[in-house]
Amino acid sequence: MRAVVMSGYGRPDVLNMSEVDLPEPGDGQIRLAVRLAGVGPTDLAIRGGHLRHAFPMTDPAILGFEAAGVVDAVGPGVDDVAPGDEVAASLPGLGGYAEYVVADYWVRKPEAVSWADAAAVPASGEAAVRVLRLLGVTAGETLLILGGAGAVGTIATQLAVAAGVTVISAVREQDFAVTGQWGATPIDYTRPLGDSVTAVDAVFDAAGRSDLGTAVHLAGGPERVITLSDPRGPQIGVTLSSSVPGGIRPALSEVMTRLGEQRLTLRPHTVRPLTEAAAVHAGLESGALHTKVLLATSKTGRTPLEALRSTDREGR
Repeated sequence: MRAVVMSGYGRPDVLNMSEVDLPEPGDGQIRLAVRLAGVGPTDLAIRGGHLRHAFPMTDPAILGFEAAGVVDAVGPGVDDVAPGDEVAASLPGLGGYAEYVVADYWVRKPEAVSWADAAAVPASGEAAVRVLRLLGVTAGETLLILGGAGAVGTIATQLAVAAGVTVISAVREQDFAVTGQWGATPIDYTRPLGDSVTAVDAVFDAAGRSDLGTAVHLAGGPERVITLSDPRGPQIGVTLSSSVPGGIRPALSEVMTRLGEQRLTLRPHTVRPLTEAAAVHAGLESGALHTKVLLATSKTGRTPLEALRSTDREGR
């Protein structure tokens, strides 16, 4: 199969298309023929070598925490899905930037949910649910979300507001309107945090490049400040959070159910070919790309399995 393989830590040009062995599903696993794979800020941090202790290099080294596609094969013990079923998968072990990936955690894609939304929500939704639970924010408390208009921040904002939490969201000025529609109070992320906020109960850093020192001060200490991808966090007592196996499937189910029932809105997505993964990373780092980016395994957006079946039909 084809995959985007990371040759080492460094600039986006360490990402290159390669031919790698087709993975085989083990006990309790499925193999997914990927249709779309999500790109997130943690992918960029891993590629840059900033999280090498949390995510050591594998062989082959394939990024991507989330994907959506068609079940291609199932391992022993899997009885809730079968080949041909449409699913979205969370991939804490990475691997989404590929035509096929083996997954331990998945959820069925409701018919009402688009392929783009299905691919964009697994890692982002799981992270939003996980961190909100870890922070323990409750109705009446105030939560500051850094990167509130990003993929994770968008979901976290809506979940927190629905729970009765007062949300202050650090975003770009052009995102003030949509952030306000979700029920949050927007502040300009380009201004010093201390100029816009005096105190909060908790801080959710979904941006990875924020003023964590000030965030700790605003929260009265690091105990209720969590970051998803800023490697500086642990140096000042801030938790650098990653997926916890036991909580992944419940979180996937929660966000996918909300999507299917139209109780959750995602930001617009940009779809680019899998072959442009390096360019996408460069665009996100430079600020040229501001939306959630999904990598498509083919120009038509079909999975390799779908393309093969189509070719068979056309040949007949």
